[in-house]
Amino acid sequence: MIAHDGMYIDGGWRPAAGTDTIEVVNPADEQVIGTVPAGTAADVDAAVRAARAALPGWSATPPARRAEHLIALRDALAARADEIAATVTAELGSPAGFARRVHTGLPIAVAGSYAELAATYPFEERLGNSTVLHVPVGVVGAITPWNYPLHQIVAKVAPALAAGCTLVLKPAEDTPLTAQLFAECVHAAGLPAGVFNLVTGLGPVAGQALAEHPGVDLVSFTGSTAVGKRIGAIAGGAVKRVALELGGKSANVILPGADLEKAVAANVADVCRNTGQSCNALTRTLVHEDRYEEAVALAAAAVAAYVPGDPADPEVRMGPVINARQHARVRDYIAKGVAEGARLVAGGAEAPEGREKGYFVRPTVFADVTPEMTIAREEIFGPVLTFIKYTDEDEAAHLANDTVYGLGGAVWAADEATAVAFARRMDTGQVDINGGGFNLLAPFGGHKQSGVGREMGPHGLAEYLHTKSLQF
Repeated sequence: MIAHDGMYIDGGWRPAAGTDTIEVVNPADEQVIGTVPAGTAADVDAAVRAARAALPGWSATPPARRAEHLIALRDALAARADEIAATVTAELGSPAGFARRVHTGLPIAVAGSYAELAATYPFEERLGNSTVLHVPVGVVGAITPWNYPLHQIVAKVAPALAAGCTLVLKPAEDTPLTAQLFAECVHAAGLPAGVFNLVTGLGPVAGQALAEHPGVDLVSFTGSTAVGKRIGAIAGGAVKRVALELGGKSANVILPGADLEKAVAANVADVCRNTGQSCNALTRTLVHEDRYEEAVALAAAAVAAYVPGDPADPEVRMGPVINARQHARVRDYIAKGVAEGARLVAGGAEAPEGREKGYFVRPTVFADVTPEMTIAREEIFGPVLTFIKYTDEDEAAHLANDTVYGLGGAVWAADEATAVAFARRMDTGQVDINGGGFNLLAPFGGHKQSGVGREMGPHGLAEYLHTKSLQF
């Protein structure tokens, strides 16, 4: 078992202000694998003060030098990639291959991309008789979720550092061991003291103290819409900047003429990756009535390949959900889908065979889902796929947009032009065209109650800058 007893503040590890701890549980076997300090407002205050003291020096550091630090951070993460991936598997339950390839490989690449951006971004521009300076916002309070524990940290920390901001990170209490490893990599990279600080703790205690702290200039939060609303209200009351990446209920629209088998297979893979715990998972599949039953049958066959199992086994493609609360929540949604009249095609609320221990859920497919059903409207955050029928493209567009969310989406069509034309009608932050791949330079973020602000690439860097105009 790993027992941490300190916070990373002002360039070193120091004892927490209090004595309370948080137990980290392996969701595959429900065993405690580590402990971290449960930080208090006093810990947050010490971290914010350190970040504030370091801000003048770091913001004045030339961007090229900041880029060198980010390269060192990227290399430090890469040097410990195997250890990080194993930690993600242990505390999140991510299958080993996915943990290595996505949970670890992607954030290493993102850190490298921000090293390049720090060296090339136009921090000054000329507009008429003015020079516009893009300067760091200041001290950032970063609050990250458990579903992509390293990626969400890097997606906030790397652009903030590239911009010249200092920051305090409060990671999710379910996956703090990955954050501890990240702090060790920051230290190995040689960042100046106080530029990055880590406080572990509970959201209602340490998270709220960070959002409320008067020394924080911007709060960047990824998590549920409900918590995001509270953080937005806190930030608004203090007139401070806020970036919110929140929930989703994304539509996968399969238009007539699309490669149905490919579209459904990709859809099932998307919903089963990370055990459905992705805020932009394509959980609402819209299919024309003429091919609806064929699509449902393909999905039922495809989910059979995702057998929940020990995530440390390299052959396993789907692990458990994160904790007992989420386990009960997902199974309750499945039961509610049945109760409200949806047709259960595959899966169900019962424990997978041989998996009575651990927080395992059967990958589940529902058909005959209508727009007003709970499973069609609310974010489940589990491997549950709902099929909704449409009669024409106008109805499909209405159904795709008939949600309070607007984070992700996908369109499949016989040709790219048709898919793009439909994608333009979707009120969402990102749309995949015929299985388009992830681009770490493209802006990621939502419309409506999926949040405000963007992460990744130059748009993600811009979140941590504000402008100053010099008039000549």
